Amino acid sequence: MSDEGKRPITYRDAGVDTQEGARAVEGIREAVRSTYRPEVIGDIGGFGGLFSAAAFKQMADPVMVNGTDGVGTKLKLAQLLDRHDTVGIDLVAMCVNDILVTGAEPLFFLDYIAIGKLDSERVAAIVSGIAEGCRQAGCALVGGEMAEHPGVMADDDYDLSGFCVGVVDRPRMLDRDTVRPGDVVLGLASSGLHSNGFSLVRRALVDGHEGEIELPRVDLGGVSLGDALLVPTRIYVKTVLPVLAGTYGDSVRAMAHITGGGITENLDRALPATCDAVVHTDAWKTPHLFDLVADAASLPAEEMLRTFNMGIGMALIVDAASAAGIAAELGATGESVFEIGEIVEGSGSVRYA
Repeated sequence: MSDEGKRPITYRDAGVDTQEGARAVEGIREAVRSTYRPEVIGDIGGFGGLFSAAAFKQMADPVMVNGTDGVGTKLKLAQLLDRHDTVGIDLVAMCVNDILVTGAEPLFFLDYIAIGKLDSERVAAIVSGIAEGCRQAGCALVGGEMAEHPGVMADDDYDLSGFCVGVVDRPRMLDRDTVRPGDVVLGLASSGLHSNGFSLVRRALVDGHEGEIELPRVDLGGVSLGDALLVPTRIYVKTVLPVLAGTYGDSVRAMAHITGGGITENLDRALPATCDAVVHTDAWKTPHLFDLVADAASLPAEEMLRTFNMGIGMALIVDAASAAGIAAELGATGESVFEIGEIVEGSGSVRYA
């Protein structure tokens, strides 16, 4: 065929709709702006997000703390239910809760959305959740990327990843080497499964039962299984940071974000090599949703504790003399706080009693 007979192949013909991309950017503009802090310079649409570091001059030794994460296969449940407005909260939570354990304040956040076929309304729902997570964490959404992947991903498929930057003054940074025998472990309640273990959960509770997951359940207080599973990850930033900056700040030794690996494989990351944490599993009531998973998957308690948060989303290791005061201060902000264990001499492991 001669060149004169060839029909031009546009980017849209190849599966990428730049006009829909422009509509998506316009649709998220106000949600993004709602997260801005005074340090943000410029507006959405630039080649790079700008954030002033002038306030760091007041710190003795400012340390930048960075975290990146995704939502995992919880997204498959959101896609199954066609509900996309909460997974963005999960995305932010997984990042900001991670950097919080150093004592850092989250400053700004960037997201990446990989999607089979761009749908401006669906993207707006996703980003509205990301913006809500940023507001809950007090950080600014300063940039991101939406990338269509025709031929690589199915039209309705998408994946999310996020990146967060925070700051902490080195003299105020939490250090697990300060943990000592006699310290107390405080657990802050999770909001549910958060964003871990969903490959197992979908196989145990969802696969083959898709027609039932939107039905109200008496054993879940009248909500559906889908509602219970999609509850977004709790963000602990605005309740914990004031404690670290206040009267009890010097009494908080270390913290652990209870994510994949459960209490067993996350609390030990807050321990020095000379200490163990003894956790009392009867110190809090495990939400019934975890019982449903355990029953459906025939998992023993040991494996559940190694996989899921079991109702504890964040753990603080604190000086015993200040434990009651810290618990009261956190409780006054709306956190459900449990004294779940103590620190003893050991080798850096988590034990259960």
